[in-house]
Amino acid sequence: MINNLRPRFQFTVNNVKPCTQLSSLPNDFKTEQSSNDYISSLCRKTLFKQALEAFDLLQKFTNFHVKPSTYAHLISACSSLRYVEQGRKIHNHILTHSCKPDLILQNHLLNMYGKCGALKDARKVFDEMPQRNVVSWTSVIAGYSHHGQEVDALRLYFQMRQCGLMPDQFTFGSIIKACSSLNAIELGRQLHGLVIKSEFGSNLIAQNALIAMYTKFGQIVDAMDVFSGIKTRDLISWSSMIAGFSQLGYELEALGHFKEMLCQGDYQPNEFVFGSAFSACGSLLQPEYGRQIHGMSIKFGMGRDPFAVCSLSDMYAKCDLLNSAKTAFYQIESPDLVSWNAIIAGFAYGGDIDEAMLLFSQMRHLGLSPDDITVRSLLSACTSPATLNQGMQIHSYINKVGFDLDIAVCNTLLSMYAKCSELCGTFKMFNEMRSNADLVSWNIILTACMQHNQVWEVLSLVNLLLQSQNKPDHITLANLMGACGEIASLEMGDEVHCYATKSGLRLDISVTNGLIDMYMKCGSLGSSAKLFDSIGSPDVVSWSSLIVGYAQFGYGEEALELFGRMISSVKVRKDLHGGPVSAFSFEVSLRGWLAGYEKKITTDVRTFWKTFKLVCEMSRWAESDKAWNPLLCCCSAPLHCSSVIMLLPVAASQVIFSSTL
Repeated sequence: MINNLRPRFQFTVNNVKPCTQLSSLPNDFKTEQSSNDYISSLCRKTLFKQALEAFDLLQKFTNFHVKPSTYAHLISACSSLRYVEQGRKIHNHILTHSCKPDLILQNHLLNMYGKCGALKDARKVFDEMPQRNVVSWTSVIAGYSHHGQEVDALRLYFQMRQCGLMPDQFTFGSIIKACSSLNAIELGRQLHGLVIKSEFGSNLIAQNALIAMYTKFGQIVDAMDVFSGIKTRDLISWSSMIAGFSQLGYELEALGHFKEMLCQGDYQPNEFVFGSAFSACGSLLQPEYGRQIHGMSIKFGMGRDPFAVCSLSDMYAKCDLLNSAKTAFYQIESPDLVSWNAIIAGFAYGGDIDEAMLLFSQMRHLGLSPDDITVRSLLSACTSPATLNQGMQIHSYINKVGFDLDIAVCNTLLSMYAKCSELCGTFKMFNEMRSNADLVSWNIILTACMQHNQVWEVLSLVNLLLQSQNKPDHITLANLMGACGEIASLEMGDEVHCYATKSGLRLDISVTNGLIDMYMKCGSLGSSAKLFDSIGSPDVVSWSSLIVGYAQFGYGEEALELFGRMISSVKVRKDLHGGPVSAFSFEVSLRGWLAGYEKKITTDVRTFWKTFKLVCEMSRWAESDKAWNPLLCCCSAPLHCSSVIMLLPVAASQVIFSSTL
């Protein structure tokens, strides 16, 4: 066919035009030089597909000799397109046409195989090379690092150093990424020191890799130090730093750097920058900031970008603006699985299981297959008996598609039945998965039994757990200690304590609190006090367990003294604003103190009130019934009632009502 084409012009590199069809190819291919020049020029113009098509056609109809530089261009084209099979064909063409690849051509092959993830091919070429330079080593290291074989990347890096070669900026970038993926923070710091000592201390590629590494390690100060030292930052620098702040809980700093980036005006934010900004707004529960940034994203042409809009939708969902989240979601032209999962999770975590199920149905209707994340998000919304029906529907779907083999999905199902107070369903699910149950599974069923006061079931299940391949952790022990406390078995409680110590389990604050409570319920106040004293900084739960225990066993003076010490604790003052658990524990300790006060048999109501006033000031409960109810419940004596009325007229109506009861 090509031989029959009549030449229309003299072929030169300058008059090459893009082509996609055979009829548009230049006609003068009688010389090898013109053929090589034509293919190379297409590659230089980044017309990679056309270059590869031209090469295939020329191979069919001519026998021209391909120059090494043309091979290099073709391999680079395969690398850019990630066409590994075409790359292998060209590699084979090199070997079968008596073209001995030089170092440059071999490095092109290494780069192509590495970027395409064909790491065995890359290593074979590398091992057969008679000579290697830094580019050779770096190409294979980068391939390993970017395709999940970080350990091999590190091994090759150390071999490279043993050969006396110094890394360049690309080597540093790849090996630092490998350290980040392996959480090898000490090695990462050593590499940082080596970067500073080398000539690449101010190289942007290495610096950006260091920022990404430190943010991955959670070392935001180190990341900021590197960022501050960059003289000329690029978009990757800004994006990495803003993402790091947002992911590590420094949302205000993330938005501050976002604003600074906009003010400098050197770079236009991309979808990842906008995504991090939206995420920061969502964590701060500041939808107004998010709306402003949304307007900017539209201005910069990111209004329909899937990644940015997915983050926007997630932000609205976190702010409980589910309709806005849904509106943002429908702006995505072709939502992918990640986008669907984000919007479903938003409605699920927002408690709207019906809307989440509707979106789940729409997703399947459009031909998208849900994954384990989808069903786990849906199950997380089934947290009460009212949602049990939806949970069972999801369970049926899981069995239908085969997700019941996934232990994480099974554990979420198990948790769903437990939260829906369906203990029979919980046991049935657990028995079905018991052969594959992990420690999470055991802890879920143990916690469910404790919540339903099935103490003997807990003890029986723990015996079965000890016979399995799983070892108890602090959650297991907490349930076991709770069971021992409920049956007041001091002997069994001592065994649990001994097991925890001998097994090397770290006695963190939650385990120690459980032991204190257990010993108190078993009547061993001395053991509880000893454990309490061993805690460096007891929290509200620690104090509560001890105060209530002393009060219940008639030690009113000690309960009062402990309560006075508790309210002067700096940590407790912080814990009181830490959420519902701390608040509940505080109320329990308050009731314990009041019980101790009653048993003290005293008429010094002013001392009583002075302490309680401190409680009100520090707990911010003075405006709610929760502050007064425990106090008023103890005001059965007329003297107490009149004294409280005198001290706090606002509470008079409640006191009178309480005393009349």
